[in-house]
Amino acid sequence: MEYMTTRAASEKWGIGERRIRTLCINGRIEGAVKDGIFWLLPKSTAKPTDKRFKVEDNLYFELPKTFFAEGDKKLAKLNAKRPLPKNTLLSLRENTVLEWTYNSNAIEGNTLTLRETKVVLEGLTVGGKSVTEHLEVINHKEAIEFLEELVKSDAPLTERDIKDIHALILKKIDGTNVGGYRIENVIISGASHKPTEHFLLPELMEKLVIRYGGWQSLHPIVRAAYIHGEFVKIHPFIDGNGRTARLLMNFEVMKAGYPPIVIKKEIRTEYYDTLDSAHTTGDYTEFIRLLTKQENESLDLYLSVIG
Repeated sequence: MEYMTTRAASEKWGIGERRIRTLCINGRIEGAVKDGIFWLLPKSTAKPTDKRFKVEDNLYFELPKTFFAEGDKKLAKLNAKRPLPKNTLLSLRENTVLEWTYNSNAIEGNTLTLRETKVVLEGLTVGGKSVTEHLEVINHKEAIEFLEELVKSDAPLTERDIKDIHALILKKIDGTNVGGYRIENVIISGASHKPTEHFLLPELMEKLVIRYGGWQSLHPIVRAAYIHGEFVKIHPFIDGNGRTARLLMNFEVMKAGYPPIVIKKEIRTEYYDTLDSAHTTGDYTEFIRLLTKQENESLDLYLSVIG
């Protein structure tokens, strides 16, 4: 395959190099590859359509201004204890990775128990369980590690980041669909909402990232609810959407210093019901309530350990 530089593409298409680099970073130019600090684009690539636009959001929630006060107070108490003792922090992280991985996979049908998940995280195998179920545990841990690096970088979320997270979730499980938007239509069993038609996905995912930028003034849990809910509403991938959404959700709370939210498999029905309601009405009130309750549980655990 023959390639051209961003400068050559800029001259060919009549758009700025900076815009082309942004499109490459966000995964909007198929076949683009990075060579050191430079991007190379296939010569056969057509000029990308400019889909930038102002976004008017119709999402809402009805909660009093004091609703998040309890959690914010707990976070302030946790922050006052930082930096946490090294071994305490290590044990909290190990427990969080275990609980998060176990529950997120269990919601999607993985049959490994909590104890078995711990064994797999330690590098061992469990008899009678499939290779895929083992990989789901290993991949989720790697995705958490990637997310932690994103949080440390303090960089804005991009489409490329979302695709990279998804690629880690399906690593060695689905080589065909890993990190790529679906090219066929799907339905979500048991849900009222019908996911986006596949040919609209590139446009709506670019729009999602733009909309996401407009949510930054909102409370971190509201941002977490919106990015999770609107991502799943689009349902851009054939598989792995739920786990990717819960990672994106925690990207928001972790950026703000909160411990990760763990959606327990025991509340799976309530979780799906409040999410489906948000998708069909645009009202995120109950979903935000659910996430806030789970976040308070995470904060309570951290505070109980540090004393």
